[in-house]
Amino acid sequence: MTRTLEEISFTLILHSGNARSFAMEAIQAAKAGEFEQAAGKLKEAEDAFVTAHHGQTELLQQEAQGNGVTPSILLIHAQDHLMTSMTVKEMAVELVELYQRLPKGV
Repeated sequence: MTRTLEEISFTLILHSGNARSFAMEAIQAAKAGEFEQAAGKLKEAEDAFVTAHHGQTELLQQEAQGNGVTPSILLIHAQDHLMTSMTVKEMAVELVELYQRLPKGV
């Protein structure tokens, strides 16, 4: 079953938003010295991105089959949301690593 552009857009927004939240939670966990929890949150973020990427893949497949869509403001917003969330996650990975390198008590 082919989903509508709106359904795919909202899927991107939902799952990339969840991923961003998990990434921010990973930073907070690392800041508190809870590195296992931080790693778990980063894994949750990655899992959410995988789900979001399924939506992108669906759009790419439709395009490849000659059923391209006219981008809507909603889709543009969803793509923007996905890309900024990916940046937050990438920065979270770096920050967690930096917190792990800090001497205890700093």
